[in-house]
Amino acid sequence: MKKRIAFIVVGVPLGLILFWLGGWIFGIVVGLIVALAGGEYVRLCRTCGYEPAYPLVIGGTGLLIVGRFWDGFESAPWILTLLVFASMIYHLIAYELGRERAAADFGITLGGILYFGWLGGYFISARMLPQGVWWFSLICITGWLVDVGAYLIGRHYGRHPFFPRLSPRKTMEGYFGGIAGGILGGMLIAFILQLIAIASKAPGFPVQIGHGALIGLILGIFTPFGDVGESMFKRMAKVKDSSKLIPGHGGVWDRTDSWLWAMAIGYYLVVWFF
Repeated sequence: MKKRIAFIVVGVPLGLILFWLGGWIFGIVVGLIVALAGGEYVRLCRTCGYEPAYPLVIGGTGLLIVGRFWDGFESAPWILTLLVFASMIYHLIAYELGRERAAADFGITLGGILYFGWLGGYFISARMLPQGVWWFSLICITGWLVDVGAYLIGRHYGRHPFFPRLSPRKTMEGYFGGIAGGILGGMLIAFILQLIAIASKAPGFPVQIGHGALIGLILGIFTPFGDVGESMFKRMAKVKDSSKLIPGHGGVWDRTDSWLWAMAIGYYLVVWFF
């Protein structure tokens, strides 16, 4: 518990400062985080006897993040095309060298590239929205409060399993607690951001309390599936955490499983509705 608290006290403020500042340092940090999560995905799959291409998952994820930072979605089609071709060639060679499950490995490689590179890119896309610093802060913190609400309600009142085979400790009560935490937390964060904007005399402040409530509701409904989805890979590999990289917290994927969903969902909510 001391390690968890120490990491939160140091890591969370540092992360928020980097994300608030934006720029190339922000892009590098996002690329590193997402690449580390992708590496954990590869190791979990290899534990189960598969052989996804480590350099392609890591390198492809990084290339998609760089592309998203450089020109948004403009470069994505040719980057994805290149990665599909490279993955097929890699696993064809692996098959010729004796790897019998190379076809399955090919699908797992592409899955990792898309899941971490494409979804991870929405950290960049959300931050680069007009007035993105406000939207990013609202989405990021509200996504975390969904997890907090689910944990607190589930721990004290949880009785009915949510996905009993994948994650027996997660409950329906916790799920609905996460939705409530998202709605209330989103409204609170929107209000706090309003106060910050007023104090700093920020022009064109876009976030309203109703925006926070809607984002919290949608994140509360959908982001738990990112958490449970990671649990599927951990159960398959028969491990508790994706790695031991973060003291007291497990791996990078353990900490970003819901946020990968939250940033993508939050981005489209802002683009489509706000």
